Amino acid sequence: MAEAVHSMLLSLVDPQTTLVDPRTGTELKQKAFVERVAERAGSLKRLGIGNGQCVVVARRKPLDYLGDLFALWEAGAMAVAVNPAITEEERGNVMRATGASLLLDDGPLRIADAARAGATPSSVMHGTSSWPIGPDEPALTLMTSGTTGRPKGIVHTQRSLAARMALNVANIGRADVERSLCVLPLHFGHGLIGNVLTVMAAGGTLVLWPQPSIEEMRDFGPLVEKRKITFMSSTPAFWNVAMRLSPRPDHAMRRVHVGSSSLSAPHWLAIAEWTGTRRVLNMYGMTETANWIAGASLDDTDAADGLVGRPWGGAVAVLGGDGMVAGEGAGEVLVATPSMMTGYLGMEKETRDAFHGAWLRTGDIGRIDTAGRLTLTGRIKNEINRGGVKVAAEEIDMLLERHPAVVEACAFALPDPVAGEAVAAAIVLGPEAADIPAIRAWCRERCRAEAVPSRLFVLDAIPRNERGKVVRERVREEALASGPGA
Repeated sequence: MAEAVHSMLLSLVDPQTTLVDPRTGTELKQKAFVERVAERAGSLKRLGIGNGQCVVVARRKPLDYLGDLFALWEAGAMAVAVNPAITEEERGNVMRATGASLLLDDGPLRIADAARAGATPSSVMHGTSSWPIGPDEPALTLMTSGTTGRPKGIVHTQRSLAARMALNVANIGRADVERSLCVLPLHFGHGLIGNVLTVMAAGGTLVLWPQPSIEEMRDFGPLVEKRKITFMSSTPAFWNVAMRLSPRPDHAMRRVHVGSSSLSAPHWLAIAEWTGTRRVLNMYGMTETANWIAGASLDDTDAADGLVGRPWGGAVAVLGGDGMVAGEGAGEVLVATPSMMTGYLGMEKETRDAFHGAWLRTGDIGRIDTAGRLTLTGRIKNEINRGGVKVAAEEIDMLLERHPAVVEACAFALPDPVAGEAVAAAIVLGPEAADIPAIRAWCRERCRAEAVPSRLFVLDAIPRNERGKVVRERVREEALASGPGA
């Protein structure tokens, strides 16, 4: 090897780790991966990349993506993980926002890429020390709010990433991740930290199949069967597609995580039936905490809308309307964890505003019961003000998804001359015929009057972003464009 000293994260990769790319047939044992990383790190250092510098990673092949991330940490640089599919304009936005000196894509390794993307190369920023980046220096920036305009980057150190990896391994166990599948993008925390770095630290075999196409999704069940997959994590949106397009495998998984957006009780149970395990966990996390902070499993609780259970290696609380922090009750969800971000890159005010003392303000609304279990009920920004009564859009989503004819739902506000805002919702229907007035009557029997949607719109699909999260403004636009509703 070119270097005798490894960065903290490379040192945490278990010797039993195996990385597999089923699209190319490539398989790398830990030793081969480490050697590849050392070679790439040497090339970066010769190019002038060293301590204190920032480099954008946009490689399309997952093994190349991971290799570049670890190589940058070996070289002492901070990596900015982005979607390989972003446009040239978006690349320029990211590079200007981060001050990156280089962009690593599938083209030649050259510093001129920075200038091409609209940034000023910074190869002389802090020299080119061969020593790996320190554990408390910035190591990874994850973009969380898109790549248009001024992107918002969340910064983690190797220490915060290592803390989350250790907490995940301790709470999941090494046996469950023996043969893992990653279907999530590698450029955001749920996939990279939860489903990749965690498995690499636990010494599992990791099958990298990020962002399968609709055509590929028909092969999901057969892939699970062929590889005897024991663990995976994904989003509710992924499972909506998977259970519709792919045959169910005979092989039962040991553990399944579902996160990144609200999970209704019926959807939770349907995933458990399809995967053949009760160990389906409704997970809660955010990029700011380096992925998961809590999770609830069907093998020790009944399915309930929004239930995410107790925290993993940290603490949760709620901020009440009186500004007091409480360990139970309802309010804005606060979290504290050893895997906390250092802040938003170049955004000091936004970083200060994100915290209430030592607690991170999540922007989520929830309640903590007397047993310390957290249930998510909505997002502050998604609340619908119906005549002074606040209705959580997510509450309506999960209610509608309990109806047997509704596959997906997304609630949003419409102007109302009397109440200020009215509750409306877009729904995706299953193959069986459904009567819209009957669905509304069904809702009326199950929730308070102000929460019953006054208009329902039928769409073919609910618009989501690359992270699998609902884009409510787009849903609203498409719903109104589809007609008057019913």
